[in-house]
Amino acid sequence: MKVLVTGGAGYIGSHTCVELLDAGHEVFIMDNLSNGHEAVINRIHNITNCEIGFMNADIRNTSSLDNVFHTFKPDVVIHFAGLKAVGESVSDPLKYYDVNVGGSISLLDAMARADCRSIIFSSSATVYGEPEYLPYDEVHPTNPINPYGRTKLIVEEMIHDWVNSQEGRKGSILRYFNPIGAHLSGQIGEDPNGIPNNLMPFISQVSVGRRDYLKIFGDNFETKDGTGERDYIHVVDLAIAHLKTLECQSKLQSFDIFNIGRGETVSVLNLIKSFENASGKAIRFKIVNRREGDISAFWSNASRASNLLSWEAKYDVDQMCEDTWRWQSDNPNGYNSEKV
Repeated sequence: MKVLVTGGAGYIGSHTCVELLDAGHEVFIMDNLSNGHEAVINRIHNITNCEIGFMNADIRNTSSLDNVFHTFKPDVVIHFAGLKAVGESVSDPLKYYDVNVGGSISLLDAMARADCRSIIFSSSATVYGEPEYLPYDEVHPTNPINPYGRTKLIVEEMIHDWVNSQEGRKGSILRYFNPIGAHLSGQIGEDPNGIPNNLMPFISQVSVGRRDYLKIFGDNFETKDGTGERDYIHVVDLAIAHLKTLECQSKLQSFDIFNIGRGETVSVLNLIKSFENASGKAIRFKIVNRREGDISAFWSNASRASNLLSWEAKYDVDQMCEDTWRWQSDNPNGYNSEKV
């Protein structure tokens, strides 16, 4: 199939492009590089030995979108493009509504003009909010507690309404838990622009001396070791979930939602220990105050993805840490490193 990947030069998008190309699909990336890297395009080519189309453009740019749909003529869109920092969404909420919601409106409009009827959307477990029960399943009430999560939920609802407004449209929503890890080749991985918003890039940047120490936000949670517990999933497992969704979409309901996680938790201290084992490096850290709104622990029920997509997470946390260390040690300055 011909797949347009918005935000395909970012962390999850790049790994998904590799899986799509390896499976024989044709891929075109549209990315404004606000949190992606143009060097990714060559690295995807190096890994897959496949050609890949690329346009440096914002999905809010109508003429650029129409140009891609007119020339590439995608069968399906996998939509990653958007902002993803929870803290920034609290301090600058309108930016998040503009980019995440406004960009998605622009994209769905362009799809309608081009009669492209299938979309797979990169959503988040943040749409659930405070757990009423655990593990989260797809029918758990949604009540996001920050603007980032609210923008994800709004886009989910928009896609639902867009799909229902015309026969033959398909919308699949993947709600991610906590992706970490990197491609086995060490060629692509997570390289956030500026200060990382997620735990693993902080750990890996401390390991190569880019940062002095890691801040652990609280050690008094109701967990086994007092630090927060999360459901971590290898980014390659997550990428394969997109491929499985693409290949199964014709058999799915017109609108469907899937949790993508391992269904188990790992604490902050356990993740650090696993990374130290993988890297042979001690990770310096300091315990600081808890952040407002942080949940002690949460994890997924991903049985729908298993049953309907024939998808299972394969890689454990030790593999996630080994692959992250390979990526970071081979590329100590991320995509700005000399190695290509």
